[in-house]
Formats: sequence, C-alpha cells, structure tokens
Amino acid sequence: MFQLAVLALAALGAHARTTSHYSGHAAANCTRASLKEATDRYVATQSTGQINYLKAVTDLDRVSYLENFNGTNIKTGVLSQALKIDHARSIYDTVTCASYTELIVTDPKHPYVIGTQIHFTGPNITKIESVVTDADDWLFSAKHTLHYALPENWETIPVEKRDSRATIQAAADAYLDLFNNKSVVVPWGYPCARLEGGLYTAKGLANDSCAVGVPSGVPLTRRRYVIDESIGTVDVLLAFGNTNNGLPDSHEFRVEGGKLRYVHTITACASPNCGMKVPAELSIDPGF
Repeated sequence: MFQLAVLALAALGAHARTTSHYSGHAAANCTRASLKEATDRYVATQSTGQINYLKAVTDLDRVSYLENFNGTNIKTGVLSQALKIDHARSIYDTVTCASYTELIVTDPKHPYVIGTQIHFTGPNITKIESVVTDADDWLFSAKHTLHYALPENWETIPVEKRDSRATIQAAADAYLDLFNNKSVVVPWGYPCARLEGGLYTAKGLANDSCAVGVPSGVPLTRRRYVIDESIGTVDVLLAFGNTNNGLPDSHEFRVEGGKLRYVHTITACASPNCGMKVPAELSIDPGF
C-alpha cells in the first residue's frame, strides 16, 4: 500500500506540472518508460478514485473505456472508486503500444480481481479495457488469488534466454485453441502453475502441471494481445464461449524456454459462478 500511495502522490505532482498532450494523432512510437508512467497513473487512479490523475495522458471525454465488454463512463465506472489494492503487476508492449495490469483487492467491503489492457497512440491512452470480477464470478476468491500470486516469479528474463514474440503468442494460442480442438499440441512446461479464479493447480513440486483439463467445444474468440518479451508474458483478452457472444475473459501466460510456466485466468460470469458448483476449496482460508 505504501508504494501505491507514493504512486498517487507522484501522479498528483506530475499532473500539477504537466498539461494534457492528447492530440488524437499517432506518435512515431512509444517507449517502455512512457507506458510505465501512464500505467502507474492508472494504478494510482484506481487506488484513489481520482480520475483526473489520467488527464495528463488522455482526454477523459474521448478515451474508449470498457468494463466487461460494455462501454462505460470512465467518470462513474469502477475506475472512479478508491480501491485498497493489495497487488498490482504490469507488463508493457512497446511494439503495439499497450500494457496489461493485474489488480487484486481483498478488502472485505468489496473484493475484486481486475485485468486491464491499456492501449496507446504514442504516449497517450486511447483505450482502457477491463475484465472486472467480484463475488459470483468464475471461481472468485481475491484472498486465494493474492495468496497464490504473490510468491510467483514474474521477474525479467535475461536477454539471451528470452523467447520471441511469436513463440510467446504461439504458446498462448495453443492453450486457448485446445478448448475447441483437442488435437492441438500445447507446449506444457514443468513445473507449471495455473491460477484460475482462486483455484491453484501447483503444489510446489517439480512435476506441477497446467495440463489438468479444459472444457471441450468452447471457442475462445476476439483475442487482443499484449506481449512483453522481457518477462516472457502475454495477456489475451477474449470472449469465452458462445453464450451471449462470449463471457469477458483474461488469460495471462508466462512462457519460459518456449514452455508454459504460469497461467492466470479471470472470467466474468453472467450467472453465479457461471452456473457451476463452487468448489469447497474456495471456502477454506488460504493461510493469511
């Protein structure tokens, strides 16, 4: 929380020194530093509910803002609520000028797990799209999600060991394609840990596997990618299944040596737990 407070103060100070440079015209490129600065502003905004922290990097009246596929007023959506963020982790894509942020909020007043892609034109935010999950969404437990996410290693990968963008995306696509085509060969890594809502597949063993089964005949469509080769990670926002044009979903993958290492899934349901029975494991305190 101390880091988030610093971010909020930094955003406020920067806003006092900087006027909005949103022009609607594409810049030649974007940098990791500019993506990080703007994404830090997003996190500061979510932690304080102060939408004006984004003024320096977007036009609040023109930015495209979506929550669970729905166009939403950025000034009244979840981003306008001050949330006590327990965990924030971001990746940065300097090729497509985009970022992805995973947020976990365990506040018992209203816990959330949120996955947000931010898209830029140069240094300016032009689109913010979030999958916002809370009680009754797929396998939801913010406490379990935090408990399992914190010990994972999403650190920078040495340059000589990094996979290409194509390899990282292909590993993610293979996993996602498996839902609708059981003949797809997925590059499973060992160990591999899958965090699906609040359920975790790993036990800290060398043979931990993410190949624990997925549904059949389920298309995962409308895929939007954010890829960060420096940490071997891709996030994919997508429509899960055919029901009502698909459920809002985020699948984030870390790939090491061409193999899957971590999978994080966030899915917003149209009915409590997407009409499935809630596993008993989610009622057990994870050990805080």
